[in-house]
Amino acid sequence: MEESLSLSAKIREAFGLKKQDIRSYSPLTFAYIGDDVYDLIIRTLLVEQGNRSAEVFHQKASKLVKAGAQALVVDVLKEDLTPEEADILRRGMNAKPKNKAKNATQEDYRKATALEALMGWLYLTEQTDRAIELIKLGLEKSQLIGTK
Repeated sequence: MEESLSLSAKIREAFGLKKQDIRSYSPLTFAYIGDDVYDLIIRTLLVEQGNRSAEVFHQKASKLVKAGAQALVVDVLKEDLTPEEADILRRGMNAKPKNKAKNATQEDYRKATALEALMGWLYLTEQTDRAIELIKLGLEKSQLIGTK
């Protein structure tokens, strides 16, 4: 059986990119890509629940990806993180983004940035199964979605 490559590995392979040493990456670099990783997982979750209008998908996704919802996920996940994941989350919380929170408190925005940093780090370290596991657990524990 052929081993399946992660999405990030497939992208590197297709574009002839070398794997980078991400230990020196800033938490805001992780958050930059982690924002889209989180969004892609949420959108996939919604689309796989059945066909809807784009407007309905957008409304449902917006409720789950807004800073306040991400902050709730961070609050319920802290005890489920490995020490390395907790360190990435901490670094994300302490990052100083240039953008200001628009429709969220500064604390919720910092937590959302931290969650996005963790998702970006998991993606870049080819741990997408763990990213999905944590998002599912966080959404269930925060009661943003029901459990199955």
